[in-house]
Amino acid sequence: MRPFEDVVTQHGATVLKVCRAVVGANDADDAWSETFLSALRAYPDLPADANVEAWLVTIAHRRALDIGRARSRRPTPTDTAPDMPAPRADPAARDPDLWDALARLPTKQRQAVAYHHIAGLPFAEIAALLGNSPVAARRAAADGLKTLRNIYREDQMS
Repeated sequence: MRPFEDVVTQHGATVLKVCRAVVGANDADDAWSETFLSALRAYPDLPADANVEAWLVTIAHRRALDIGRARSRRPTPTDTAPDMPAPRADPAARDPDLWDALARLPTKQRQAVAYHHIAGLPFAEIAALLGNSPVAARRAAADGLKTLRNIYREDQMS
């Protein structure tokens, strides 16, 4: 197997072009470096008959996508802070008995209803908080609302 330095010399320009095409000039150098770091680790296991350029282009494409994804998750500086969303209305202001009714729900139902309908969290985040799946979190919220309706019905008849 030829020295890795020769591989870098022979294919470095092609890899840089791929990186520039995928993530642009600003992040291309980082993607190029990440490509060759990954390639260096895997190079000893590369079959002798492998197409080295295609192998490197595949790695470059993946590393460039990783860097692009990381860039999209970074905060973007702005001159002004965005407006804060309006606070959610306190449901107890409309119906003071709501907190009592919520307290009577089973724990997971109460939490799912509170997290989704009061705090506005999506079911994927609720699932992480409750230690279950998004489907189970959705079911707990639905069951909680059904139970709340029954509690209100019972309270109205009393």
